[in-house]
Amino acid sequence: MDTEVESGNRRGRPNYSPEFKHRLAVAACERGVSVSKLAQDHGINTNMLFKWRRDLRAGLLTGPATSETRLLPVVLKPSSPSAKPASGAASGGSIEITIADATVRVCAGADAALLLLVLQSLRA
Repeated sequence: MDTEVESGNRRGRPNYSPEFKHRLAVAACERGVSVSKLAQDHGINTNMLFKWRRDLRAGLLTGPATSETRLLPVVLKPSSPSAKPASGAASGGSIEITIADATVRVCAGADAALLLLVLQSLRA
């Protein structure tokens, strides 16, 4: 049993390291793995491991930082005065949302209900 636990909570609850959570969540996502058996083998509650797996799939549980983690350069393009939209006109901006392995591009004027449905299905 390889369980990484730190104490430090006033209620006596264990604090598991992010690396431990990530490693077990990845193992729980593998085909043919019994999440209950994996949790039992590591002495943790099955529901906790299911939550870690959901968090991993939703992109909320990240792996350990590696030496390859680095900042990327950002380049800002100067805007020309004539490129400003007329007063009262909506901006044509867009955003990208990345959850786990999926990227959703949302353009201005997107239907909020449809976007909510898409994001909920990605988190499932």
